[in-house]
Amino acid sequence: MPLNTPYYLIDEKALLSNLKKIRYVRERSGAKSVLALKCFSTWSVFGLMKKYMDGTTSSSLFETKIGREKFGKETHAYCVAFSKDDIKEVKKYADKIIFNSISQLKTYRNLVGNLKIGLRINPKISYSHFDLADPARRYSRLGVVDKNEIKNVLPFISGAMFHFNCENDDFGSFSRNLDYLHENYGSILKELGWVSLGGGFYFTKEGYPLDRFCDRLREFSNKLGVQVYLEPGETSITRSAELVTKVLDVIHNEIDIAVVDSSTEAHMLDLLIYRTPAKIETSGKGRHKYMIAGRSCLAGDVFGTYRFRSPLRPGKIIRISDAAGYTMVKKNWFNGLQMPAIAVKRLDGTIDIVRRFAYKDYLNSLS
Repeated sequence: MPLNTPYYLIDEKALLSNLKKIRYVRERSGAKSVLALKCFSTWSVFGLMKKYMDGTTSSSLFETKIGREKFGKETHAYCVAFSKDDIKEVKKYADKIIFNSISQLKTYRNLVGNLKIGLRINPKISYSHFDLADPARRYSRLGVVDKNEIKNVLPFISGAMFHFNCENDDFGSFSRNLDYLHENYGSILKELGWVSLGGGFYFTKEGYPLDRFCDRLREFSNKLGVQVYLEPGETSITRSAELVTKVLDVIHNEIDIAVVDSSTEAHMLDLLIYRTPAKIETSGKGRHKYMIAGRSCLAGDVFGTYRFRSPLRPGKIIRISDAAGYTMVKKNWFNGLQMPAIAVKRLDGTIDIVRRFAYKDYLNSLS
């Protein structure tokens, strides 16, 4: 059966390039990496990823469960707020559980059995281009701020988690923030066995000073006597997938608009949330300018405006790159649009269609 558009295509060779850098960081720095499932949970490639990573970290019960069942290895469980029923289930699958608040820690610490317990700390510093994603924004509910409260519960925890970055590709910022954590939380961390620095470090980016990054991590770990964890999400899968779409119509309203068989609202929601354009690398500096738009009824369903070397016609394939992170985990049935299939280009070059979605899937997602 042919693979019709739209579909997500994951390239294992591109994915492998990121994974090798992640393994290098572990070997040189000693820092372990656990995949952030909130970003990427497409378990059809976990067989490759788990060869290079140490486990998974989650934001909910279901993510914890899929991490254990499909990835294995270390399974970290975090949630902004667990329910009692969540705790009963989470402890069946997790190795570590990280509480977001002192109140949750006190309420549930006696119910988690032999799990290692951690606490999320808000260091009140961050790196983010978007207020929406800034974990240290004003009134943030993410993590504990009061250091005295943290010190009072040290007997109950074995580790801590700081998640304070979003797409941070600035090594200087990372280095300064690491110094800040050492200066302000060093006495706390010396009482613990492990610390997660969260995700949002773009250390797989081409040209990133990887050796300096590793040296700083090892120095931090050795000085404080803690096992360092990283939680790469987009860092692990960046530039490894594309959303393949097809032009259905070209219309003109002051500008030329090419409508494709996909949608930002349904298939690349982060573009809409953060008001960022899609990456279409095949477009260039041609003289044919088009707005690429989705086919939902949302007026603002637009991927961006691009220039092409030749005119676009119905049937033309448009490939949207960097389409792995926060896409497949957020796709939805808005407008009842056809859900993109998921395909994997394996290391040997073969295309494996791992999932198709049909009307029955749409029907069963509703009541």
